[in-house]
Amino acid sequence: MSLQRVIGKHTGGKHGPLLVCFGGMHGNEPAGVQALEILFTLIENEPLINPAFRFNGRMIGLRGNLKALKKGVRYLDHDLNRLWRVDNVRRILQAPKEALAAESEEIAEILTIVQNEIDDYQPNKLIILDLHTTTASGGIFTIACDDPESVAIGTELHAPVVQGLLHGIHGTTLHYFNSENMGLPTVAVTFESGQHEDPLSVNRAIAAIINCMRTIGIVNAEDVENRHDALLIEFSKNLPKVAELIMCHRIKEGDNFVMKPGFQNFQPITKGTLLAQDRHGPIYAEADALILMPLYQKQGDDGFFLIRTVAAYEMA
Repeated sequence: MSLQRVIGKHTGGKHGPLLVCFGGMHGNEPAGVQALEILFTLIENEPLINPAFRFNGRMIGLRGNLKALKKGVRYLDHDLNRLWRVDNVRRILQAPKEALAAESEEIAEILTIVQNEIDDYQPNKLIILDLHTTTASGGIFTIACDDPESVAIGTELHAPVVQGLLHGIHGTTLHYFNSENMGLPTVAVTFESGQHEDPLSVNRAIAAIINCMRTIGIVNAEDVENRHDALLIEFSKNLPKVAELIMCHRIKEGDNFVMKPGFQNFQPITKGTLLAQDRHGPIYAEADALILMPLYQKQGDDGFFLIRTVAAYEMA
């Protein structure tokens, strides 16, 4: 399974950080995996095109939920990107493999690979870039931790940085991968590159990875083409530079939640707008806001998010 999970790995001549990129933490989001497959081919071929190219540090790309990726579904037993709670991870690592559910097995293997890379390479810093897509179209964005360096990396990806989402959801890679849990300086960022089936979501994910590599010094700025910046900047036009969470609508088992059709990421809505319906009745917007990640798939525990622009930041 390890060979299937590892998309690619590249180590430069100069020691530096370890960049771990995840694609397909949700099995119906293959764009990140496809982007990493393409990117590792580009990295291997770059010295042939540009003899001055230098790579500093180590980078590895990993498929997240292998079993779900094979079936094309978000998850099998549990949402893999809601299981990264410290207590749950500790339980998983202590349990026999045969006692683990599907996604718990995935976590055990992912952590084994990451820890093996840390032990082998002895990096000065660990950076996690988790690549995702959404069911709705309408905009790309970055989810950063409270760590200023996470926000700085997110900003350099030329997509809106959404703050506070980690307070609305729990158990994501951003919650787990930090300096305290990994035993070395660790920074994590999530990048949402667009709608699941949009072919350009792959291109935007590639651009985000390359910009991340430049920001953390794995590649030199002069080796990064401007078109990667331009692609992300163009798709982020007229979106807020920084936004913050107002509320998250959580779905409970048996709610029969149905999102009203037609909503897109960053679409402005007014208080009282009918957003969805469940067994309790209609669900209305609680405030004037921008809507984010409206749920248009069967699996998922988050119906939608409401965000607002942080006033201190001007529009992009």
